[in-house]
Amino acid sequence: MKLLSVGGTRPQFVKMAIMSKAIEEFNQLTSAPIEHRLLHTGQHRDPGMSDIFFSELGMPKPQMLRNTPAHTPGLQTAIMLAGIEAEMINWKPDAVIAYGDTNSTLASALAAAKLHIPLIHVEAGLRSFNRLMQEEINRIVTDQVSDLLLCPTHAAVEQLRQEGLGDRAVFVGDIMLDAVEQFGSQRREAATLRDLPVKGGDYALLTLHRAEMTDDATKLSSILGALRQIDIPIVFPMHPRLRNRLAQSDNSIFLGTHVHVVEPVGYLEMLALQRNARFVMTDSGGLQKEAYFTGTPCLTLREETEWRETLHGGWNMLVGSDREPIIQAANALVHTGPSAEPRNLDLFGGGLACKRSVDQIVEMVRAA
Repeated sequence: MKLLSVGGTRPQFVKMAIMSKAIEEFNQLTSAPIEHRLLHTGQHRDPGMSDIFFSELGMPKPQMLRNTPAHTPGLQTAIMLAGIEAEMINWKPDAVIAYGDTNSTLASALAAAKLHIPLIHVEAGLRSFNRLMQEEINRIVTDQVSDLLLCPTHAAVEQLRQEGLGDRAVFVGDIMLDAVEQFGSQRREAATLRDLPVKGGDYALLTLHRAEMTDDATKLSSILGALRQIDIPIVFPMHPRLRNRLAQSDNSIFLGTHVHVVEPVGYLEMLALQRNARFVMTDSGGLQKEAYFTGTPCLTLREETEWRETLHGGWNMLVGSDREPIIQAANALVHTGPSAEPRNLDLFGGGLACKRSVDQIVEMVRAA
C-alpha cells in the first residue's frame, strides 16, 4: 500500500510527523507494510518555517516541489496543483492524505480528485462560518471531494452530517493532541527566554499571521496598538510575512519596550513557550488548541473559532481585533490565574487519534 502525505506549512509538518510515526508503528505489526511518502509543496520555504520541523521531529526526508511562488492564493494553488499532480502520476499512490486547510490542502485535494485517487482529509468538518477566510473555502472544498473524512471532534462529524457528508465522516480525534503528548511529554526550558529579560510564567506569548489580520491595516494597527497597554512582557515570534509588511509600512510603529520580537521558532520550542507563558494571544487555530492541551489560557484575536470546544470553561476567549477588548481581557489574565474549570481532552480523542486514523485509512484502501 502506497500513501502520499502532502503539506507545505508549519502545522502540516507536525501533522505529517506524528502520522509518520503512527504508520511506522503500524508497519511493525503487519506483514503488509505501508510505503509512506511525504511531499512538501514549498508553501513555507523559510528555514525557520520549514527545515527545522523536519530535523527536530525526526521526519523522513520529503519530496520537494521546486517552483512554488509566494504570489496570490489562486496562482500559488494552481502552481502547486500542477506539481502535485505530476508527483501523483509518477508515483501512483493508492491514496492521498491532505491535512488541515491551507492552499497546499486544496491543491492536493483537487489533484487527487481529478486523478481519481482516493483522498483522505485529516481535520475534516471544521467550520468558522466566515467565508472571508481563505482557510474556510479550502476546508469546504476539500471535504466535498474527499473519500474519507477524519474528524477531530464530534461537532465536526455533526457538521458534515448536516452538509450531507456523514457517510464519509469518522470521529478519530485530533492528531495534534497526539503530537503534544508525544513531542511535548518532557517539559523543557524555552531557549528563546535565555536571551530576553523575561522569566518563565511571567510573559504572554503572541502570534499573528492570518492574512485577514496582517493585510487589514485597521485591524493590524488596533492589535499592535493594544500591545502597548498590556501589563506584562510579551514574546512575539513574528511571521516573515508580517515582518515584511511592517518593514514596508510606517516606520513610526512602536510596539513598546516590553514587546520582544523574535524569529520564528520550531515546534518543540513553541510548545515550551506555550507551557511557560501566563497566557497566549493568537489568531492561529492550531495555537488555540495547543494552549488548551497544555493548560494555558488563550485570547483569540478573532470573532470566531473552528475549535469551539476550547471555549468551554473559559480556557479560550474570543476578543476580536478591537483594541479595548484585547487590553481588558489581557490585563484581567495578568492578574488572575487560569480557569478553575477542568479541561476535557477526551473531546479531542484522548491522544489516540493517529492510531484510529491509520486503521481507518487502511480499511478504506483495502476495500477500494
